[in-house]
Amino acid sequence: MKIQSILLGMGFAFSLFACTPKDADIEKQINEKLSDTPGIHVTVHEGVATIVGTCDDEAFKKNIEKSVKSVQGVKTVVNNCQIPEPNVEPAAAAVIINSDADLDASVAKVVKAYDGVSATVVGGVVTLSGEIKRDQLQSLIQRVQELKPKKVDNKLTIK
Repeated sequence: MKIQSILLGMGFAFSLFACTPKDADIEKQINEKLSDTPGIHVTVHEGVATIVGTCDDEAFKKNIEKSVKSVQGVKTVVNNCQIPEPNVEPAAAAVIINSDADLDASVAKVVKAYDGVSATVVGGVVTLSGEIKRDQLQSLIQRVQELKPKKVDNKLTIK
């Protein structure tokens, strides 16, 4: 009689275990339910459903979790759905324009190295005049532009 009771109890427990949905079946049901939500993937292991992917916002993330929890056989849900940071463009770098007095002094130092060249600064615009050798022109213009004037007006004559 004892053995019969034990066997009956084991048979009952086995039948209950056999009735629980398998992870693959649960996962299939979830994926069918979420077929219209691209970017979301769910895996199931021992009844624990893990959600991965990208959700638009917090409300969307909670709705996905709720949908997954509603599937029969899901014991718990781990929601690893990521919400992307909003696209924020970096602020433009500030353009620093030197005052005329500072710029004039800096330009004077640069121009001093080039014989026959003079410069004036008015309203942040550097006007170069005089004569210069062709091979020196590019380096002069580059050095003056590094001082960040509003504009460089080249009125030089090339020798």
